[in-house]
Amino acid sequence: MPANAQRLNSPADEREVFLQDMLTALSGRPKQTSPKYFYDEVGSRLFDRICELPEYYPTRTERRILEQHGAEMARVLGPRVMLVEPGSGSSTKVPLILKHLREPAAYVPMEICLEHMVANLGPLEAAFPQLEILPVAADFTRPFSLPTPRLRARRRVVFFPGSTLGNFTPEEARQLLRTLRRVVGHGGAVLLGVDLQKPSEVLIPAYDDAQGVTAAFNLNLLERANRELGADFNIGNFSHRAVWNADAGRIEMHLVSRCPQAVHLAGETFHFATDEAIITEYSHKYTQPALQSLAAETGFALHRTWEDEKGWFSLQYWVAVD
Repeated sequence: MPANAQRLNSPADEREVFLQDMLTALSGRPKQTSPKYFYDEVGSRLFDRICELPEYYPTRTERRILEQHGAEMARVLGPRVMLVEPGSGSSTKVPLILKHLREPAAYVPMEICLEHMVANLGPLEAAFPQLEILPVAADFTRPFSLPTPRLRARRRVVFFPGSTLGNFTPEEARQLLRTLRRVVGHGGAVLLGVDLQKPSEVLIPAYDDAQGVTAAFNLNLLERANRELGADFNIGNFSHRAVWNADAGRIEMHLVSRCPQAVHLAGETFHFATDEAIITEYSHKYTQPALQSLAAETGFALHRTWEDEKGWFSLQYWVAVD
């Protein structure tokens, strides 16, 4: 592990937060967990496979936008930028920006699973040997601080691709964006990837692929609770389901109980009826007017957008306003 890698929370602290969140989730009506718990080492590898599936359009669509417009984006970001990527995962998209940046001050990838993040930084370090890379293990939905690069940055820019914002409820999204506004500070900006609304026949297969990789990714949440928290989920008693909620403008991922059953965790018992679901993820799909309103509500001004030819996906450049 690189000497400059920072872990803002200890493994014991992370386990306790995971445990308390799972107890709260299983006590709820409906039962609902946070998608951030998908991303242990196993889940992170499964998500990398999802991104390569033919049904999963967001990754390849966003990559095409970055390939076509990355140089222009870099010019807009300007020189000596400190680029911060919350939820960086395998850091596979950021090179399409980094290779065009002029004298970048640093790249700060942030991920809950430090081991997975660091294991994937080798190619980036080889491709950009002069770039200071400062990995941080943190939950970006909670308060965090950034490292100080050797080269003083002229501005901070949060690179937030992958439509991750869609995983949050509208109020949670506003809270997160206000947090990012404080992080970038005066003169900072956000380069935000967002998935746009489109027909359900395109959306549902992207979250319920024919090979079952997304199902394995979803079910791994329960396996992780068994591994790390000592829960006793019977994985075979749950199935994966993806639903388009047209009224809310979002895909929902569920883990559905196949039968009446009880699950035990930390001395507590949680009962499931047949067909009762744990909601494990929201993936909101946006319209351009909604995005403009969201920017204005959270301390940003929308300056530029880049989209694919079908209008399926958008990269948005929001500048912090005083």
